[in-house]
Amino acid sequence: MKKNIISTTALLVFISMIFLSSCNGTGSRGTKNDVVFDSIVVKQQIPLLHENDSTLPYADVNVAFIYPVQFRDEASLARLQEIFKGTFFGSTEFDAMTPKMAMDEYVGRYSVRYKSLSNSYYEDKARLKGKTPAWYWYYMNTHNKIVFQDDSLLSYAVEYSDYEGGAHGSYRITYTNIDLNRLVTLTEEDLFVPDYYRPLTEKIVQSLMKTYDVSEPDSLLTKGFFTIEDIVPNNNFWLNREGIHYTYNQYEIAPYSMGTIDVEIPYTELEDILLYMPVEH
Repeated sequence: MKKNIISTTALLVFISMIFLSSCNGTGSRGTKNDVVFDSIVVKQQIPLLHENDSTLPYADVNVAFIYPVQFRDEASLARLQEIFKGTFFGSTEFDAMTPKMAMDEYVGRYSVRYKSLSNSYYEDKARLKGKTPAWYWYYMNTHNKIVFQDDSLLSYAVEYSDYEGGAHGSYRITYTNIDLNRLVTLTEEDLFVPDYYRPLTEKIVQSLMKTYDVSEPDSLLTKGFFTIEDIVPNNNFWLNREGIHYTYNQYEIAPYSMGTIDVEIPYTELEDILLYMPVEH
């Protein structure tokens, strides 16, 4: 069994003067906000059974967590870390923990869940007349990455993939967008006018039609999509200077074989429903 490795690598990212346009189109220059990011990386093989034998089932765990360690003041740093921990580890239970404590708890909970399968393993092995059931070799990979950053906005992704038996593993990606001035996460309701849902849905469908080279929405069904009604804004987006980028995960609007599906809509096509421009131009 490989030893547990926890390493820390400093990742320096400097953010210059904050500028955030408000909802009425006016803006103000904030104070300088320098952010320093660090990371914790865990690579570990968790044995299913008590035997220290690498030929027996184990879970291969790889987790890399990038998080802020310096920001404009102590309270702001605590809030920024809280957002990162909650979105990465998937629960507010981790909010009060230090990043290392949160990582240890996250991996520890996974280990407990995996080891609880040992009784089922012995039952399946007996059913197979002594042959080792291959589906008990698990893996879990989680990491986050910054996808866009400017003076007012930080967008990042959390990518998660695993195998827990069955025909294949799974993969998903979720995005978080942080208003660096107010230290809040942004949703569709923050970006768009109140009646945005239907026109935004139409723009997403139109973008997919261009990508898949079809002239009618129903023709997307011939490309593998489940139904047109499934293709709606899902709040899973990130932002950059050009536009908004949506991602639909496996089985959300199309089968597993199509993987994750990305949709990009330029701001120039959103002017009729945007409340304000979320990034500087």
